[in-house]
Amino acid sequence: MKKYIMSLDLGTTSVRAIVFDRRGNIVALSQKEFTQIYPKAGFVEHNPLEIYSALLTSITEVLTLNSINPEDIAGIGITNQRETTVCFDRNTGIPIYNAIVWQCRRTARYCEELKKDEALCEYIKENTGLIVDAYFSATKIKWILENVDGAANKAKSGDLVFGTIDTYIIWKLTGGKAFVTDYTNASRTMLLNIKSLSWDEKLLNVFGIPKSMMPRLVACDEQVGFADIEGVKIPVCGIAGDQQSALFGQGCFENGDVKCTYGTGCFLLMNTGEKIIKSEHNLLNTVAVTRKGEKPQYATEGSVFVGGAVVQWLRDELKIVSSAEKTEEAAKKVNDTAGVYIVPAFAGLGAPYWNMFARGTIIGITRGTGRNHIIRAALESIAFQTNDLISALESENKSKIKTLTVDGGASKNSFLMQFQADISDLTVLRRKNAEATALGAAFLAGLSVGFWKDKNELLKLLGKSDEFKVKISEEERINRIKGWSKAVKAALIITEE
Repeated sequence: MKKYIMSLDLGTTSVRAIVFDRRGNIVALSQKEFTQIYPKAGFVEHNPLEIYSALLTSITEVLTLNSINPEDIAGIGITNQRETTVCFDRNTGIPIYNAIVWQCRRTARYCEELKKDEALCEYIKENTGLIVDAYFSATKIKWILENVDGAANKAKSGDLVFGTIDTYIIWKLTGGKAFVTDYTNASRTMLLNIKSLSWDEKLLNVFGIPKSMMPRLVACDEQVGFADIEGVKIPVCGIAGDQQSALFGQGCFENGDVKCTYGTGCFLLMNTGEKIIKSEHNLLNTVAVTRKGEKPQYATEGSVFVGGAVVQWLRDELKIVSSAEKTEEAAKKVNDTAGVYIVPAFAGLGAPYWNMFARGTIIGITRGTGRNHIIRAALESIAFQTNDLISALESENKSKIKTLTVDGGASKNSFLMQFQADISDLTVLRRKNAEATALGAAFLAGLSVGFWKDKNELLKLLGKSDEFKVKISEEERINRIKGWSKAVKAALIITEE
């Protein structure tokens, strides 16, 4: 009997190979960061070959350093940063250009032009569940076809193909035999009709993308091929974009369940079952984990572009903290931010504002402002942005959210989780395993190969959670949110030219 499931978590700043046992516990983990490339202001890229190389190193390490036999692995699940766009040669697998990352704003001006066509915008919202924004893959593909030498001709001849990160990594792992993406990742391209779960011919034509470029669509627990790991053929049988994977990994299987993942960005998702709930508050509709034989499953989503990434900014650019772990200690050294607010709109503002041209802002600085105030304000900005999503979702559903299930690296910060509970007036539940994104992909792979029986068994594996309950007064909450709203207005003023 096989002992393990391997999850490959292809994030925005690092890749990880994680091995889970039958109890859903992490047996071993290896993580490798890769280069963030910023060619111009607002441009963000990755080297797909570097991502793949880092992944192979992580797989080798997690097995070798922990004496795990590849023959004991029942299946591989893959979860990934979404929207990030790779165009590569169908025959060689060599990318024609760097991957254009979901954070990249190079097509923002083009999107502003598209927004003038109200009928097209309504068609996109109605059929893809998304709004026109540089965040999604479609305009990134168009940019490559129009700006990279030879790209358009290679696409017309059928030699150039597109994929999100899952597509490219699966293609590489299977030796070019599987050219696929699952419904969750496809739903973030602005090219998938989420009602029919098929590529939308009209939108492909609008963006000038040949259909031959598009990968085959598969269910999230479909076995798509085999990865050769040290001579052992292991089925690749679980695929989901990181946020839908986290929703599944958190056990949010029922209509109305809500989770937030605190990663590079922050992503709030509510399970809406088989219904697509049209948003009046700039939230998105996206395909949730959909298994073989199931009717399409959906979620309402709100996205914050810069969540945990603001802590990386403190560490790498400002250099006022040596590690993310040190921020909790620093934040607790002061009673408050002394009136300082940070709006980390480094790549514009996501939901509910959707302003691509907003820029990072710090307000309320005085001569007495110190390092710890800045660090605390940065952490609080993550919770304030998430609260904007929660408020929008509550308005959408005309009901109060009482419980928020959380995961992701920044959820380990107890100061942040307590502040989230306080500012959003709800109970925050943090599972014992904060790696819900990787766990969701593992769950899918495990269900696919019979490693686990059903969802009920998965729920039992999740166990108890840490609870964070409200500790501040209503008056304090209202005043803090008013201050945040003023800070957001300041970040938006820069766009009024």
